[in-house]
Amino acid sequence: MGGLIYNISLFFYNVFIRIAALFNKKARLFVEGRKNLFQRIEKAVDGNQESIAWFHCASLGEFEQGRPLIDDFKTEYPDYKIFLTFFSPSGYEVRKNYSGADYIFYLPVDSKKHAKKFLDLVNPQIAFFVKYEFWHYYAKELRCRKIPLLSTSSIFRENQLFFKKYGNFNRCILKNFTYFFVQDNSSLKLLESIGITNASVSGDTRFDRVMTICKNKKELPEVASFKNNRKLMVIGSCWPEDLDVLIPFINDTDLKYIIAPHEIEERFIERIERDLLKKVVRYSELKDFKDPSEFDVLVIDNIGMLSSLYAYGNYAYVGGAYGQGLHNILEPATFGLPVFFGNKNYTKFREALDLTNLGGAVALAGYDELRNQFRAFSDETTYNIGSQINTGYVKDNTGATRKIIDYCKTILHS
Repeated sequence: MGGLIYNISLFFYNVFIRIAALFNKKARLFVEGRKNLFQRIEKAVDGNQESIAWFHCASLGEFEQGRPLIDDFKTEYPDYKIFLTFFSPSGYEVRKNYSGADYIFYLPVDSKKHAKKFLDLVNPQIAFFVKYEFWHYYAKELRCRKIPLLSTSSIFRENQLFFKKYGNFNRCILKNFTYFFVQDNSSLKLLESIGITNASVSGDTRFDRVMTICKNKKELPEVASFKNNRKLMVIGSCWPEDLDVLIPFINDTDLKYIIAPHEIEERFIERIERDLLKKVVRYSELKDFKDPSEFDVLVIDNIGMLSSLYAYGNYAYVGGAYGQGLHNILEPATFGLPVFFGNKNYTKFREALDLTNLGGAVALAGYDELRNQFRAFSDETTYNIGSQINTGYVKDNTGATRKIIDYCKTILHS
């Protein structure tokens, strides 16, 4: 029954996404990116004689989680080719030119036929699925071919189908995995409760990634000129719901601001420019002005800069929690920035819970709380404590990537 429901769900998802593609850009990219996909994969790998390691990420966030593992694997196994797949356009479209991978494609939609054809073409010697990716047919076919399949930075919760009485089909998916590197002890105990013991706590590879970003941050002299030694708040991955809270705060405070929207849409940027009572400039226009410091708000109208921008901040607001889910707060935390975010949808992110409990981050109900909490962090002693909490937290949680690479040494020949 579980298999039937799974196949029906995939069928209706395909129907829905094709209908949505008529109206929605992201859905259109999902569909168009998979046209002639197998032919393109076959052409790309034709003639390859080297071993392949397959890394699969759902989207951009999971890619950032998998990236340190890809980089270290490539260093440890330079003779391997890296085959990287994405499920979502928000990952593929941003990282389709990532130089650390030899092949980058969308993942063909999960089915028995697709899994067999994909593995016939790619023929990986090892596969890594990052965090939440548990595809039935791909996992089953990998096990049948005795290809090691590792789940990395995975995290489990009691309300997932794997742990329900009626979740036998979903549990069978997990049993196709060779090993699980989970983020925390509660995930390990949940796996043990359903008889899965081929697992260990490695932590989250994102900590390794953000630490690398911090050490190799890009110098942005034009941003430094804009800041001009003033206090600055970086607003990362901003959504319209976040802007409802932020607009009155920005208008009422004497800070510099950098706003990086989650999605670069003209009408959203125009709303920022319209609603703010401050002098606003877009990043693409900044070079046209002799004195960037004359502006109060810098709007980032490109993708890929955010992680380096945090280096110029004193405070950070990270978006998403008033909507579908909080975005990455580890990047600003690595730079020692006290972090603010919405209080609606953040509890499934362990780092958000940890840092709010420790005092380096604050979940906000709205504008009044943002104003009050910011005032508290304006105190130098409070600020320094929060900053030290955040940098220490990231440093203490690094090392997951090395644990996974060490395991690979036990199942692969160097």
